[in-house]
Amino acid sequence: MLESYSGATRIYVILGDPIAQVKAPAGLTREFERRGRDAIVVPLQIAPADIGAGIAALSRAANVDGLIATIPHKFALVAHCATLSDRARFLGVANVARRNTDGSWHGDMLDGEGFADAIAAAGCRFEGRRALLIGAGGAGSAIALALLERGVATLAVHDSDPARRDVLIGKLAVKFGDRVRPGSEDPADADILVNATPRGMAPDDPMPVNVSRLGAETFVGDVITIPEVTPLLQAARARGCLTQTGVGMFMNVLGRMADFF
Repeated sequence: MLESYSGATRIYVILGDPIAQVKAPAGLTREFERRGRDAIVVPLQIAPADIGAGIAALSRAANVDGLIATIPHKFALVAHCATLSDRARFLGVANVARRNTDGSWHGDMLDGEGFADAIAAAGCRFEGRRALLIGAGGAGSAIALALLERGVATLAVHDSDPARRDVLIGKLAVKFGDRVRPGSEDPADADILVNATPRGMAPDDPMPVNVSRLGAETFVGDVITIPEVTPLLQAARARGCLTQTGVGMFMNVLGRMADFF
């Protein structure tokens, strides 16, 4: 970690609610230090009702160079970006923003590529596979796009909010047509299963899918970092599945964040 910082230190702020589970402040600060940057990452817990005012206030701080959005602020961050990457614009979601030369924000969404890199490193193959995504929120939206761009044959999307599911399917169908369809909590036909929901963070959370229908050949990935091995991943490993944890995703996203900033 940085042993000292001063008024010259550049500040990057992570916005979330809750925030205590987020690992990025220490990890990204260390990565900045490794790259020779005088910068520190600070977590802030801001409620959804206050996120607009919070970002507006941070925008006025000249030594704040970047914003990182975690649950539930990835959709909100887009509204405060003057410019966006193609994928952030397409999905309407962003998890990082850096300053443009005029002081406004440029946003991007790095979760999807970070997740796809992580599961590929753990042995997941994409081409021609059938994927089931649980969760159509910010991270889920980005992961959906990354899976389709890497060649999955079909992507089924399930969300506890059917309207949110249908919005994501509608966006993706513009590019990928009938390769995208509604899914369910039954993973029996899935070659790739992704949990992009918070289910598994709390000990009494229900499983995101019916694990009794999970096949041994299915690759299972989770976005949750605490606990690192969620009940879903425990059940998948007990059935012989290859898996990737949310920490694996986090490590890949971390490097992409440092590159972006």
